Amino acid sequence: MATDDGSIEGATWPMPKFRFEVDLGTELTKVAFQEVSGMDVENQIIEYRSTNSPLFSVEKMPGITKYGNITMKRGIFVNDNTFWDWHQQIVMNTIKRRTIVIKLLDESGNITMQWTLNNAWPTKISSTDLKSDGNEVAVDTIEIAHEQLIVSNG
Repeated sequence: MATDDGSIEGATWPMPKFRFEVDLGTELTKVAFQEVSGMDVENQIIEYRSTNSPLFSVEKMPGITKYGNITMKRGIFVNDNTFWDWHQQIVMNTIKRRTIVIKLLDESGNITMQWTLNNAWPTKISSTDLKSDGNEVAVDTIEIAHEQLIVSNG
């Protein structure tokens, strides 16, 4: 049944994905990104067959958890080398790891869901392609490895 304001009573709608912000865990908070992708997790499968199993099949058990790399894209701004400076900190297997928080916002700007990446560090940076006849925005892409993904609600 519709209410006075035109909404459907008791209806719940999926969240739109276009309003979000990323906190890189530095003095630069709320960095504006064009796209964030790759927030996935999977478990390796361990196959085991007990010698006294009446079935001629294996049991499948969860193994080590594996997190995919996060890819983030954002526009290039004048005198902003944030990604490159962070990547330059990698020296012989040492890097300053960060906690990165990706926040999905509602229409009022309140956090509805967030993904926390622990021990994150940049593995790859790709700068924009350059075309003399193009009119697109220049975009940097950063790929971030991490060791844990925690999902929580606002």
